[in-house]
Amino acid sequence: MGRFSYIGPLTEVLTMDHLALKGPVSDNSLTILTDAGILMEGEQIHTIGKHRDVLSRAREFQAEIISVEGPAVAIPGLIDCHTHICFSGSRARDYSLRNAGSTYLEIAKAGGGIWDTVTQTRAATLETLTEGIIQRANSKLQQGVTTIEVKSGYGLSLAHELRMLQAIVKANTSTAAELISTCLAAHMFPKDFEGSRKDYLELMANELLPKIRKEKLSNRVDAFIEEGAFSQQDIAPFFKKAISLGFDLTVHADQFSVGGSDVAIQYKARSADHLEASGTREIGNLAKSDVIAVALPGASLGLGCNFTPARALLDAGASVAIASDHNPGSAPMGQLITQAAVLGAFEKLTTTEVLAGITYRAAAALGLKDRGILAKGKLADLVLFKTPDHREILYHQGSLRPCLVLKNGSVVYSKM
Repeated sequence: MGRFSYIGPLTEVLTMDHLALKGPVSDNSLTILTDAGILMEGEQIHTIGKHRDVLSRAREFQAEIISVEGPAVAIPGLIDCHTHICFSGSRARDYSLRNAGSTYLEIAKAGGGIWDTVTQTRAATLETLTEGIIQRANSKLQQGVTTIEVKSGYGLSLAHELRMLQAIVKANTSTAAELISTCLAAHMFPKDFEGSRKDYLELMANELLPKIRKEKLSNRVDAFIEEGAFSQQDIAPFFKKAISLGFDLTVHADQFSVGGSDVAIQYKARSADHLEASGTREIGNLAKSDVIAVALPGASLGLGCNFTPARALLDAGASVAIASDHNPGSAPMGQLITQAAVLGAFEKLTTTEVLAGITYRAAAALGLKDRGILAKGKLADLVLFKTPDHREILYHQGSLRPCLVLKNGSVVYSKM
């Protein structure tokens, strides 16, 4: 029998349980437990129910009691399922140029863009990269984000991609947030590579991916399918090799032009992320598939472009998750709740659809079945807000901060 702890009374508990994974979700379908308490055993949830009943059970187990004074709402720990928080340097120059009228591609051709970050990240030590990840992860933890996907992709060589993934794994031991690493060696074609795109991807497939497997650095592979990055034809052998080695796939898809979502569907990727350029055909095809559509409103805000057509995707029957895309170029903000609330306002998403997008649907985008909802046997990852009404969370667009964050049943942040 493990360590027991109890938290309550809670004005509202949003379990996010028993909701559909795909399609629209009305606010009427959201189950809200009132005057509730949560009993935890070790890292998992043991019982959720009425405060008085669960507290009595907790005392039988001699549980540690976390008493909550005043109104409070509990929701599952947030999941940021698409970030690039392993990097070095700044791209403030790019941001300024974009706002002055330069395009993303013009800035890249002038020495900015992803390659600028590659140069700065390659120059950083393993220790510097690790510390940067820890600092950004801890900041997200205070925002209620307990699980964070983190990509490589600013190394673009065997040695530097390995170093990025090693930094992510190392950082995971020094932050209470859980980091999920993803290999994004197919982020762009490196300017200093002597050979073709085919040669580069063959090298990454035959040399990098087996080393990642051997060193247990990641079980996920991503690729940017876009003009200036890689085409559907370019990526085919790379993805086939990744599948043969047992990697899960995800795709940077339909950001500026379409085609990437087709790749995600073809190779049965966990998710297709971005989708700002997706049209009726792409939306319909995603809805028919099991691929999770991941909206990245931070990139839309950073680039000043259209949002992912989340409303249309949901109405067509797709599953939509929401992530920050936190990166130094197009999405430097990194504030998940703020971005999700803004997307909801522009795309007319229900409160439940937005919260689902940053909890259990985001968990599905990462292939994680042990979190994203509050239920018996699931991880005790939860966030408390000092408010009597869960709708206040999105209403304040990120300015209502968590008062308590638990990860695996332990308090990792408190402003109680």
